Amino acid sequence: MKTSLMLAGLLAATATSALAQDKPVLTVYAPDYFTSDWGPGPKIEAGFEDICNCDLQFIAGDLLPRLLLEGDRTEADAVIGLNTDVTARARATGLFAPHGQDTSTLSLPIAWTDDTFLPFNWGETAFVYDTTKLANPPQSFQALLDAPDDLKIAIQDPRSSISGLALLLWVKAIYGDEAQAAWEKLAPKVLTVTPGWSESYGLFTDGEVDMVMSYTTSPAYHIIAEDDTTKAAAIFPEGHYFMTELAAQLNTTDQPQLAQAFMDYILSDAFQGMIATANWSYPAIIKPGFLPPQFADLPRPAKTLFYSEQEAEEIRQEALDEWLTAFGR
Repeated sequence: MKTSLMLAGLLAATATSALAQDKPVLTVYAPDYFTSDWGPGPKIEAGFEDICNCDLQFIAGDLLPRLLLEGDRTEADAVIGLNTDVTARARATGLFAPHGQDTSTLSLPIAWTDDTFLPFNWGETAFVYDTTKLANPPQSFQALLDAPDDLKIAIQDPRSSISGLALLLWVKAIYGDEAQAAWEKLAPKVLTVTPGWSESYGLFTDGEVDMVMSYTTSPAYHIIAEDDTTKAAAIFPEGHYFMTELAAQLNTTDQPQLAQAFMDYILSDAFQGMIATANWSYPAIIKPGFLPPQFADLPRPAKTLFYSEQEAEEIRQEALDEWLTAFGR
């Protein structure tokens, strides 16, 4: 009996100790690429856990479809990886709380006043190519459309990929009512349409396509991480479509203080200072030392194209129908 009481006391003490060591969990939904070993998630997780005394857990997948399905039953305390081309639908859910940040210090090529969705990095769309394999790349978007059909390109599906949707809106911003005709000229050159960016960029790095839909900052990875200067972004005079990735906190969270702390962390020097080489894009706030010197050599488009979230939502279906018609899908 005495032994049983001692054992019970030991188990109770052990359980109490374990509970004391438990840390609150902050659940953040993020895109698939975000949580990979080469994505920014691991560095963000380590950096935030150093200051939050919590367990930051990323759940990877398609952000908006999951939020639309779960509604106010969502497990997410915050999300990261949305962009302005989908935020109208995200905002309409009523699931999000104000981010509570001063956005006047943001280093974006457009003004930002949104008090719900917070930029954490940005870039501009571009077709990336290998200079050793494509000696004379198209010098304009029109030249790309007029290029021989044996030029092989990989793009992403706008129904499943934010970069694919950005390309959809990029074409619409340049060609307007003639967008479908533009797609019909581009389609024969598209070797494959992948569900996401990772698959199409892998085809490019494997040498299976000549150009891939990506971003003006993509060559920075090859230059810095691989000491490879053969990758370049084709810069077009028609302009390039602006994309910013966004974070937001949920008003359904049971960890409101942690969710707010996460939003605070996003614009901190620690977060912004690592984003250039964690996500290979421009940080939302650019201070001295935040960008490696190799970023200074990256060409920037002279013209930035951008649709507000409302504009993007209004033209999305029409632009998608044009794309579907051109690709026979």
